[in-house]
Amino acid sequence: MSRRRHRPGARDLHGILLLDKPLGMSSNKALQVAMTILRAAKGGHTGALDPLATGLLPLCFGEATKIAGNLLGSRKAYLAECRLGVTTTTADLEGEVLERRPVPELDEAAIEDALATLRGRIVQVPPVYSALKQGGEPLYLKARRGEDVQAPPREVDVHRLELVSRSEDTLTLYVECGSGTYVRSLAVDLGAKLGCGAHLSALRRLWVEPFRSPAMITLDELREAAEQGDEAADQLVLPLAAGVADLPPLHLDATAGQAVSQGRQIDWPAGLPRERSAAFAADGRLLALVDCDEQGRIRILRGFNLPAAA
Repeated sequence: MSRRRHRPGARDLHGILLLDKPLGMSSNKALQVAMTILRAAKGGHTGALDPLATGLLPLCFGEATKIAGNLLGSRKAYLAECRLGVTTTTADLEGEVLERRPVPELDEAAIEDALATLRGRIVQVPPVYSALKQGGEPLYLKARRGEDVQAPPREVDVHRLELVSRSEDTLTLYVECGSGTYVRSLAVDLGAKLGCGAHLSALRRLWVEPFRSPAMITLDELREAAEQGDEAADQLVLPLAAGVADLPPLHLDATAGQAVSQGRQIDWPAGLPRERSAAFAADGRLLALVDCDEQGRIRILRGFNLPAAA
């Protein structure tokens, strides 16, 4: 989701802030607060974290909003706390209790057997209290009105699902998954397989590709930097190129770079792999995301209009 501010003092800012979203704040609110602090004219986030969740929320500003969709579809990792024996309407601790059941004695082998069934390419039913849309309206709005909502099942990828620690009625899990996976649904499915029910009691997003070891910035840290001036605050914003660091770079000379910046097709550089790449100008600016068409020419997938210093 992206937003543009039309108010005096807003400025063009291009880059990515690796925000450590605080507990209890929606992703949209976190975006609005960060945009206000930075006085950014345009911004967007890369896929919502529930208010219950904390951790990495990449915020994109200016031209970086053009890659928000790429980051939304990236692999992500979480630390998830699941409370056994209690199911709720929202599949997390914010909902009303639906049922309480005794937690059986579970050894690690039994837990591992249940986790194993939730790894790989699996079919998952998203929570009805989710932002998925049906008839153009988010499901959670329908659910709050008491409508009978059925979220259709879909296939998702769970790359890693491991037990980190446990207590009497709580399991802490490491989850690495693909786009569209609901960790709340994983908690519900795990509880069902263990025979006692469960809900998600805490969630922290650890990383989002390509930011595997993110230096996250809190809103308080952002405010403190902004009080020292725009230059200090901007030091916390990564360049747009950081968001495409997982793509091979395609460095163009001045002539080829000018052609790409003007949207003209030119031949793919000889001897370089013909794969989706990040095209850079001779001065180091990110020009576009590109690939190679069937005629061996550079095809522009997404162009960027960055100032020379961005």
